[in-house]
Amino acid sequence: MRAAWYDRQGPAHEVLQIGELPDPQPGEGEVRVRVSVSGIHVGDLGKRQGWWGSTMAFPRIVPHGDGAGVIDAVGAGVDPSRIGERVWVYLAQAYRPSGTAAELTVVPSRHAVTLPAEVPYEQAAGLGIPGITGHRAIFADGPVAGQRVVVTGALGAVGRAALAVARRGGATVIATVRSPEQVEQALAAGAHHAVDTAGGDVAARILERTGGELVDRVAELAFDANLTTNLEILRYGGVIATYATGATEPSIPYWPLSFKNITVRFLSNDDFPEPANEVAAADLTAALVAGDLRYPIAARLPLEKIADAHELVEHSSARGRVVLDLAGNRTGQP
Repeated sequence: MRAAWYDRQGPAHEVLQIGELPDPQPGEGEVRVRVSVSGIHVGDLGKRQGWWGSTMAFPRIVPHGDGAGVIDAVGAGVDPSRIGERVWVYLAQAYRPSGTAAELTVVPSRHAVTLPAEVPYEQAAGLGIPGITGHRAIFADGPVAGQRVVVTGALGAVGRAALAVARRGGATVIATVRSPEQVEQALAAGAHHAVDTAGGDVAARILERTGGELVDRVAELAFDANLTTNLEILRYGGVIATYATGATEPSIPYWPLSFKNITVRFLSNDDFPEPANEVAAADLTAALVAGDLRYPIAARLPLEKIADAHELVEHSSARGRVVLDLAGNRTGQP
């Protein structure tokens, strides 16, 4: 099979290689997917670069945790009728050496989620890491029906998923975005209200949108930068569910958080409980089918341009998702 890989960590153009690797075979409880589109997330870049202290658990890594395609083989214990099924996959490269930056990838059967024909591969290909993270940020502490939920960085990959599932879950959703020009985009993506952080006094403007009512939960992109705002807007017993931070060792205002009995939930996608992953996968697929979740696709590059694709994601020079087109390497494939 045609694939991309790296044998050492480092910059994309220095370490990523492209060539032929042996076709993987599915083991017990696994399926093999012929990948049509491979998604790229900042977590994939982090593993390659060695960010956050990450190291290589395997001597060779085929990157990318997310993708979409068609099951073409199954292992023992998996219903053979799954062969030919359109799916999106997640955690393909979590605790495993080989992800979706290849024509073929093998994952546990439960990590290959049925994808209805009306959903384009490119929409589902990047859904796993950001989508399941966004879902977990909203629902890890229970249902949100009737609650007020703030989603920061609402137009990012995680933010869009969080917006969609929070609204579908019955919450009143307030989005934060960087600029006034993005407010309408956030409303179109599912927010009931949107506040741009460039306008200053973000806490006061969020509370204006809620009629002065304090917020129940925050799905947080910037834990360090937004702590002060979150202390102002959260109710007693509220939740900050955070999946990223600027400063790796931020100063935490212990007593203000304690006095308000605020829960801070730290999220890392590779290690969510399996039942939570499965609920998230079902909810996210339903959001895609309903049209409540849509990702703008900024670039669709061939496998041979994987280093360029990584740099687009790394430097945020593109607006929207960047994906790899594996089907373009083949003739006559779906």
